[in-house]
Amino acid sequence: MRERIEVLVLEHQRMIEVIREQLSEKIETAADICANALRRGKKLLFCGNGGSAADSQHLTAEFVGHFQIQRPPLPVIALTTNTSTLTAIANDDGYDVVFSRQVEALGQPGDVLIGLSTSGNSKNVIMAVEKADELGLKTIALTGYDGGQLAKRALLCLNVPVSCTARVQEGHILIGHILCALLDDIKPEQVFKV
Repeated sequence: MRERIEVLVLEHQRMIEVIREQLSEKIETAADICANALRRGKKLLFCGNGGSAADSQHLTAEFVGHFQIQRPPLPVIALTTNTSTLTAIANDDGYDVVFSRQVEALGQPGDVLIGLSTSGNSKNVIMAVEKADELGLKTIALTGYDGGQLAKRALLCLNVPVSCTARVQEGHILIGHILCALLDDIKPEQVFKV
């Protein structure tokens, strides 16, 4: 067991190094996109499936509540939380459109959609990104492996290029927490200036 723990910790450390070396500039760009939207009175929308749904909700809570400092709540919505909406759309129209229908209902030009998919090939996240594009939202994807289809469709893709779902998800939450910290640094008057 001790050897297995050591291997897993080393995998995690390597993944962190990849993020530091390959994604720092893109994370900064993502923070700029989100900050600029928030400064203009726009909102962030998150979506994803399974662990990525949980990460969407976790990060939304950090933005709406607070992360490391007390600040006004930020307008951020997880499209993964309303079970009545999710199940109605899935039952009536199919699971592939559970997020794109919500983007169509809630998204406005200038908002930002952040789609999480470890494979980069989650059809409902891809369709949400396509709908967001069509409606004039900025799109950011958090992916893993080779980035999948999302890497080609999103305005900006933060791909954690490892082939273990657990490490990808750990990378996504690290990236998410970095975004939270960077957006915490925006002064409240900058965030809410329209």
